[in-house]
Amino acid sequence: MKPLYFLVLATFLPLAAVAEPLVPLPARDVAMEELLYHKRPVVVFADSPEDPAYLQQMALLARDKGELAERDVVVITDTDPAARSVWRQKLRPQGFSLVLLDKDLHPIIRKPLPWDLREIGRAIDKFPLRRNELLERHPGR
Repeated sequence: MKPLYFLVLATFLPLAAVAEPLVPLPARDVAMEELLYHKRPVVVFADSPEDPAYLQQMALLARDKGELAERDVVVITDTDPAARSVWRQKLRPQGFSLVLLDKDLHPIIRKPLPWDLREIGRAIDKFPLRRNELLERHPGR
């Protein structure tokens, strides 16, 4: 009977681990080419790091318990319009903006207001490449 306990423990122990929240990366440190077909960028733009909408969005993202990592998300922040990052040049935000891109780096959703994790997760689950991933993992569904 003891081998059965070991098997059950070994099976469920990884599920009990608490996932670390995603660490936002500054836009200047992330090259688009590196993410192509590997990660889903969620880009948070603001004209200042003190923008209330930006601060609220970052607080909402800090609550992540691994849901975004499960979806291969990388959070990118850009709060300096004067730097004209590649992300800002491609996505052309105005003021605060939350942009969700799929793994092919095409913007799918743009939001002018902060979104909570549940909304972000549900939106990502509707992306074409994410749906294909889910079908590959669970073909019977």
